[in-house]
Amino acid sequence: MTAQDTAPATEPKTPTSADLARVFTTERPPRPSAWAASTTFGWRALLKIKHVPEQLFDVTLFPIMMTLMFTYLFGGALAGSPTDYLQFFLPGILVVSIVMITMYTGLAVNTDIEKGVFDRFRTLPIWRPAPMVGYLLGDGFRYLIASVVIVTMGLILGYRPDGGVTGVLAGVAVLLLFCFALSWIWTMFGLLLRSEKSVMGVSMMLIMPLSFLSSAYVDPSTMPNWLEAFVNVNPITFAVDSVRALMSGDWPGTDLLWLAILSAGLIAVFGAATMRLYNRK
Repeated sequence: MTAQDTAPATEPKTPTSADLARVFTTERPPRPSAWAASTTFGWRALLKIKHVPEQLFDVTLFPIMMTLMFTYLFGGALAGSPTDYLQFFLPGILVVSIVMITMYTGLAVNTDIEKGVFDRFRTLPIWRPAPMVGYLLGDGFRYLIASVVIVTMGLILGYRPDGGVTGVLAGVAVLLLFCFALSWIWTMFGLLLRSEKSVMGVSMMLIMPLSFLSSAYVDPSTMPNWLEAFVNVNPITFAVDSVRALMSGDWPGTDLLWLAILSAGLIAVFGAATMRLYNRK
């Protein structure tokens, strides 16, 4: 046993009045703005992609597979040739593919809850919705990647948008805003349900019928009257018709108006429900 081992432990230093005065008089750093906090959490979502690039499979391989499969399997039967069908179909598969990807926002929220990360977020002096908005901002980057992949694939296969570059950019912008609003549904489920499998199951149960019962794949006028009536009020149909018209060089004023109203309603209802659950979780 050395002398160092036998030496008494150093007594903790008692803070002096000068130390306490310095602590209480030091100015705290300013609270981050809502935008700064949200973009920080958005950057966190992007860093996850950097460390786990396999997360991009659903925004690259899945859209390519869907575009090729529907174009060449059903194009000849529905429009006479795959190229002719592609002119109608590509804006629809663009919307459907991005809408399906939105459910992964709820999965990410649920995973962080299970790991206990949300308990740390709620102790931070930040704007309360910042973590949720950050998820959506990060996923917006993934939606943009999927949009680029689908449009590029369409151009390779023979799709020629009459609206040109401006029409394509306008259509993608409208789609991203709609998906931002739609994603609030899945954040609510991510907080409400207790496992990733439950979130995925409920999300797919809602997304699949809405995606197929829309104007994405065929003209609703070819459907039975009762089904056409449902398809025409489907939010996915408003998104598909708006994107299709913009990419074709037209201005879908009515569809855009309804899409804006629906998007605002989704944010107001499900955004409020999400934050209520987040505060009580």
